Amino acid sequence: MRSSTVAHPPIVSPEAWLAERQVLLAEEKELTKHRDRVNAKRRRLPMVKINKQYIFEGFDGKTSLLELFEGRRQLIVYHFMFDPAWDKGCSGCTGFVNALGDLTMLNARDTTFVLISRAPLEKLNRYKADQGWSLLWFSSFHSDFNYDFHVSLDESIAPVQYNYRNQEELEKREYFTQGESHGLSVFFHIDDDVFHTYSTYARGCEGLTDAYSLLDVTPYGRQEDFEDSPPGWPQQPTYG
Repeated sequence: MRSSTVAHPPIVSPEAWLAERQVLLAEEKELTKHRDRVNAKRRRLPMVKINKQYIFEGFDGKTSLLELFEGRRQLIVYHFMFDPAWDKGCSGCTGFVNALGDLTMLNARDTTFVLISRAPLEKLNRYKADQGWSLLWFSSFHSDFNYDFHVSLDESIAPVQYNYRNQEELEKREYFTQGESHGLSVFFHIDDDVFHTYSTYARGCEGLTDAYSLLDVTPYGRQEDFEDSPPGWPQQPTYG
């Protein structure tokens, strides 16, 4: 048997592997149950009415925050990091968008997904074409939207709002570049009133690349009957 310097997991018998796998499986199941509990708490978060009028620029011209919903009840915004001075978007945000799966389930469950960046629309459209993307992407260049939702930063922003990887990163703030960051925010509307329900930043976004995980951060969740949701929430059979 030839020796190798390649790093690898320990080599054991099938019986020893199964014993270790069963221990890990118990922890994985508990993680799933804990995630369900956290999601249930998130569905019970209060929401805040937005009184400021935000105007965005898109392929059809100027549009309001309410119009971004496209008539649906919920709106998910990915704050794509793109400083107005840059010619290309953030590489990490680009990877996030490239990792997105089929999101048609969002529309089927009364939810719209869009990208918003502070760079001018012409830069967004050029980069979108270069990447071959079809997602809706809007510019917040002429509004306070990025500042109000803490993805265009200054020193007054409280660091507790961000999901830093470690204490060193918090102290150095190396995760952010030129005052720009990335994040994800969720909105809900009742008639003509828009409400902010949730935001997450940094590592809080990294697993939100499929329809189920994105629905998990909305007030209505996946809208399936296995979920612990408040009375009156829309629900249908699980995987139905």
